[in-house]
Order: sequence, then C-alpha cells, then structure tokens
Amino acid sequence: MNTTTAAPPSGPTTPPEPRAINLARTTATATRVLRQLRHDPRTIALMILIPCLMLLLLRYVFDGSPRTFDSIGASLLGIFPLITMFLVTSIATLRERTSGTLERLLAMPLGKGDLIAGYALAFGAVAVVQSVLATGLAVWALGLDVTGSAWLLLLVALLDALLGTALGLFVSAFASSEFQAVQFMPAVIFPQLLLCGLFTPRSDMHPVLEGISNVLPMSYAVDGMNEVLKHTDVTAAFVRDALIVAACALLVLALGAATLRRRTA
Repeated sequence: MNTTTAAPPSGPTTPPEPRAINLARTTATATRVLRQLRHDPRTIALMILIPCLMLLLLRYVFDGSPRTFDSIGASLLGIFPLITMFLVTSIATLRERTSGTLERLLAMPLGKGDLIAGYALAFGAVAVVQSVLATGLAVWALGLDVTGSAWLLLLVALLDALLGTALGLFVSAFASSEFQAVQFMPAVIFPQLLLCGLFTPRSDMHPVLEGISNVLPMSYAVDGMNEVLKHTDVTAAFVRDALIVAACALLVLALGAATLRRRTA
C-alpha cells in the first residue's frame, strides 16, 4: 500500500504578525525614525521652527491691537503644531512605504501596532520640543496674556501636535504619492479649521455646521485653549476637552494601525 505525503508549500511565507505591542520593538522603531530625522534638517526646521515663525508673524500682524492676538493666539498655538505634524508625518510615512522600507520592516517580527506606536513615539518627542518652544515664545516673548497656567496651554498644544501626528499616520494609508498626501490637507484639516470656532463661536453657526463641529477634534482643542485663557483654575470643561483630544488621537492611531499597508499599489 503506497502512501503519499503532501509536499510542503513552495515560495516565501509571510511571518505571522505579532499581536501585542512590544516595548522593545516600538522603542527600536522610534529610535530609527529619530535617527533619520536627525539627518533631515529641513524636516526638523518645518516641524519645530515654522509654528514659532507663524506665531511671531501673527503677533506683529496685530501689532496695533494686542487684544486680538490674545484672543486668537492661544487657539493658533494649538492649530499650527497640528497642521505641521499632520503634513510631515503623512509624507514621511508614505515615503517609507513607497521606498519599500515599510515592507521590509513588516517582513520581520514587527507588527503594525509596533510600527505605528514607534512612529507616534518618535514624532511625539519632536512634538514636545515643538510645543515647548511655541508656548514659551508666545507667553514669555510675545506677551500672550493667559489667565490660567501656561503649563495647561502647553498640555493642549502637545495634545494637538500628537493628534496631528495620528491624523498624518492615518491618511498616509490612503495616498499613493506625496502629492496625494498633501491633497488630504484640504479634506482633513481645512474643514476643522473653519468649524473649530476660531473665526466665530460655534453656537452662532448654522445648526448643521454646529453639529458637525461637535464631532471634530480641533473644536475641542480650541475650546481647551479658550478655557485656559479665561479661567485661573482647571475647569471641568478643560478636562473634558483635553480628554476628548487625547481619545481622538488614540482612536486615530488605532485606525492607522488597522489600515496600514505594506506597499503602495
């Protein structure tokens, strides 16, 4: 009686993706990204210096009416880091995928969660530097009048920068070129900018637009900044706004890990 044994499958096999996020793999990814950023001074300048330059420009645009700068400066202190981190992160992640680096990394025992968390950790470290410099410049050099603690202003600015990082990682999965990644800015950032309450109170908007603004994270970032401007103590509204921005960043990071592709089709 002859018995046959099935031949093992031929061709390369993809290693199973680790399920749990590993601290060592995440840290190694963050270190690699920071090492690459160190050799890219233009990107570092864009992430760290541009928000400061925009605040400086804004201060002297309203040189004759400092109250106007006080009323919108804090809001823009959170919006500028969000925009720059979104732009840089989306392009940097897309470049990793189009160059084949992402595919090679995911061929190793490195899960998508490790990769996204590593990117978030690396760009989050840059966001800390960015937020500290921008907040210090606005409060102590440009004379931004803040009723509450400047540390609370820094906290919201940092959360906004992390939210921009998360949004950039997420939308990079849907772009096939750097040009397309930039095109996502009008779709993702500009509607939030118009509806966040920067130009007019959200309660004065059309009810439909007000309802949309209530689900956009940038609205709560601006609300949190305004709470610091008006109140000396930490209010319940500030805690709510900060938690919503942080929760949105974590949710978008999870979606980014779920939608991350190995390569660009």
